[in-house]
Amino acid sequence: MKLATYTANGRTRTGIVVGDEIIDSGVEGTMIDLIRGWDALKPGLEAKAAAGGGVPLASVKLEAPVQRPGKIFAIGLNYADHIEESKMEVPQRQVWFTKAQTSVNGPYDDIEIAKDTVANDYEVELVAVIGKGGKRLGADDAPAAIFGYCVGNDVTERMWQQASPQWSLGKSFDTHAPMGPWIVTADEVGDPHDLGLRCFVNGEKRQDSNSRHLVFNIWQQVEHLSVGMTLEPGDCLFTGTPGGVGMAMDPRQFLQAGDIVRCEIDGLGYIEGRMVAEG
Repeated sequence: MKLATYTANGRTRTGIVVGDEIIDSGVEGTMIDLIRGWDALKPGLEAKAAAGGGVPLASVKLEAPVQRPGKIFAIGLNYADHIEESKMEVPQRQVWFTKAQTSVNGPYDDIEIAKDTVANDYEVELVAVIGKGGKRLGADDAPAAIFGYCVGNDVTERMWQQASPQWSLGKSFDTHAPMGPWIVTADEVGDPHDLGLRCFVNGEKRQDSNSRHLVFNIWQQVEHLSVGMTLEPGDCLFTGTPGGVGMAMDPRQFLQAGDIVRCEIDGLGYIEGRMVAEG
């Protein structure tokens, strides 16, 4: 099932995407509320999807599926080709950083280039959305802890990222976590470790890989993070980006106002944003 957050007629709701239509879920509250109540809500939502009768997707505004995740974590250096282009060693332990809630952005919204910054970069990523979650989950428990997946762009301001050993500031600028266009539930995705992912800038392919090349797979990521913290419904995990980022090009190719960045993942759809100057 494909589940989206959308705004129509001044109201923001959750809905079921079927073909080129969206059907109101009838669930009061946010996507996090829907995820929390999934076991009880699923049969009714499946019936709604089968009955049809939605409105055209083109008539609504799609928002980030989870607009205010409790936690956003992202793993760095998790594709071999990205590690190589970054001229770094393959990490022996997982390298994690956070992205602020305020960096969340809609799938087709503009992405800001903050004032006095010159090194904005793109990173297509598969995003895992936590469902039941839990603490001290083993790798075998991880699949059942995940609700679904969506497309993400871990937009990064490299100057700020490299100014500190802690990357979170350079990763957390407003609008720098576009996600969507919807969540595809885990049962529909199947194996998340065999999904092609690509990023284009102004139609030029910059990144092209497959999630099978993750250094630490998603189950290992969930196991590692849940050692010390409880993963909760709606938490979002950015699972790593492949090679091809602008910082590693010769010469470097950072994003400029007017650039169009498109990130797509097989079976999940695409997100696309225009770079704009702040203010």
